[in-house]
Amino acid sequence: MDQSVNEIRLAYIDPGINDLLAGIPADTARPLFKKKFNQNEEFFLSLPEEFYVPHFPIHHDVRADVPRADYIASMRDLVAQLVVALPAEFEGLSYFFDPAEVLKPCFYRIYRVQDSLFLYLMRVDLLFRASHGEVVQPGTNDLTPVYRSRNLFLESDLIPIDAVMAEMGRTKGFKVRQTISQTWIGETGQGYMVRGIWMDSELTKFFSKLFLPAGKRTYPFYPFSCKYKTVCMTVAEPDAETRKRLLPFLHRAVEFLVPEMETIQNALKGRTFAEDIGEFREIKARVPALWDDFMKNLAIAPYLNENGLKEYDIEF
Repeated sequence: MDQSVNEIRLAYIDPGINDLLAGIPADTARPLFKKKFNQNEEFFLSLPEEFYVPHFPIHHDVRADVPRADYIASMRDLVAQLVVALPAEFEGLSYFFDPAEVLKPCFYRIYRVQDSLFLYLMRVDLLFRASHGEVVQPGTNDLTPVYRSRNLFLESDLIPIDAVMAEMGRTKGFKVRQTISQTWIGETGQGYMVRGIWMDSELTKFFSKLFLPAGKRTYPFYPFSCKYKTVCMTVAEPDAETRKRLLPFLHRAVEFLVPEMETIQNALKGRTFAEDIGEFREIKARVPALWDDFMKNLAIAPYLNENGLKEYDIEF
């Protein structure tokens, strides 16, 4: 996916995987699972049954849009398990391959609210985490290990887009609706230690705190985020019905934020977000009353897991 020009491009689409996704029965019962964050703020679904992640080839030329045959065979094997384990979460989605991140398969769907288009993008993270799985067959220099786990890590976002790019009747990608001019604000350090400074995380906090009830603490979950130089919504309940239910909230949030964006960006240049920033207080006072009940029942509960590591349960 190319974010430099604010586009999300579909490299390779596999008909066999999309047939598996299209075959999910609409009335399939949803299994019970929990929504969690680990201590690194990574979101995952904790399932009642284990799934197996097969070998995947590690090396791939990012210039090649088409993955190897053994990669696709393994992906079909994995998706066949996931559509059974999480039917509502994969309902209505299509698959595409991202040559830049081969261990993050992508699943998407397009939605419309009035005259606005939105892309739902779910990226499953297949990286093995020792504290969340067990190796069944070791990996090699060329292949990832086979492992089993109950925890499926993923990123799940609703993204405003301007257009669907097509070629010869086939979807080729999406033009993101850029609502943020620039999130890079400078550099720090010297020599080999120079690193860039971006305000993405501070914008994420600003957007989310604007629409959450005053005093609501939701760390590490933020319902709105700065990604792809626009305002996105993080979907922590990624089933088909919840996606549709959240769309109007993102639509309203974008329309409210666009006229305020220059003020917000200027307020965060050179400083971190805090709720006592004058610009935040002034804009917060103008947030419509319809947001008063937005995610008021959201609850985050920290605890130590069986390995003594901090995790967070998230409930709505």
